[in-house]
Amino acid sequence: MNETAETDAIHAEAERRLRSAGQRYTDRRRALVARLATASRPLTLPEIVSSSAGMPQSSAYRNLYVLEQSGLVHRITVGGDRAWFELAESLLGHHHHLICVVCGAIADMHLPAALEEAVDRELHEAASAAGFTALHHNLDLYGHCPACRDTPSAARTSGNDGADTDGSHPPTAHADPTA
Repeated sequence: MNETAETDAIHAEAERRLRSAGQRYTDRRRALVARLATASRPLTLPEIVSSSAGMPQSSAYRNLYVLEQSGLVHRITVGGDRAWFELAESLLGHHHHLICVVCGAIADMHLPAALEEAVDRELHEAASAAGFTALHHNLDLYGHCPACRDTPSAARTSGNDGADTDGSHPPTAHADPTA
């Protein structure tokens, strides 16, 4: 399937889901879906607004909420105070995230099919052993992005395992202070 056909299919599915939820697929919602469909990673609200000419932030936020409630958009929060948006996995495909604990940057990560199947199988087996019925999984890896890897903030958040050692260093907003 070529890029135009994929985009057309995403728009058709968005219109169908919104209609079934009693909502319209307005020009602004279409623009938001188009922007997220062409992004190579989850985007913050300011990033979305800056690339959507003439769309006020409040309008973008309200429309993203409707798209999220309709199962078209997935919101990712890091540290409770910042949000990134991406198309839902049902539109974008299954993937995971790399999350920087210093700046909060998020990048998509795709696993090779064989590894993804092995991870899924092991997680389902572990869940089953605990009497839990797993439906699906997502994995977010927390660490340091290339821009933050050698910063003093990265040194404070790294223990031997690379994780935040005491939970007292939530992601900071130095990459985008307006978010």
